[in-house]
Amino acid sequence: MTDLVARTGRHQQRYEGGCRLVAGCIPYRYGVADETSDAESVRVVQVLMINSPSGPGLLFPKGGWENDEEMDEAARREALEEAGVRGDIMKLVGYYNFKSKTHQDKLNPEGLCKAVMFALLVKEELQSWPEQSIRERKWLSIPDAVKQCRHAWMEDALHEFQIWHEGSQL
Repeated sequence: MTDLVARTGRHQQRYEGGCRLVAGCIPYRYGVADETSDAESVRVVQVLMINSPSGPGLLFPKGGWENDEEMDEAARREALEEAGVRGDIMKLVGYYNFKSKTHQDKLNPEGLCKAVMFALLVKEELQSWPEQSIRERKWLSIPDAVKQCRHAWMEDALHEFQIWHEGSQL
């Protein structure tokens, strides 16, 4: 297997209407929660969040959408680079606008960003990945994830994910 390397730099970064375009995902899997003592179990959804080297709280993997990739490819790449997971895109969750102090540059002095977020059903969790030295990953229930979400827009995306997921289970 070749070594995985995270993309760096912004020379291929996409912009639209003065906003940096970002792609990300809410990685999820199914676990089992034992709710009764008679061997019945309930399948529960867990989401994967990562820490940020720049501050407290947890995030979903996301990053710049580049000129040479489709937005779903960018989301899958970010999940691999930042969280070390691979999987299948199941749903476009939504579009979210936010400001980022770390993404202010000549093309985007105000740090405006527009993110597209997807639901990613995790099929593989790698033991080593490009950003493992600066990222820790944590599987959480949706209520726990809401409590630890660093950004309000990610909490909104998680809420939309939950509505979709609950509807898809009917």
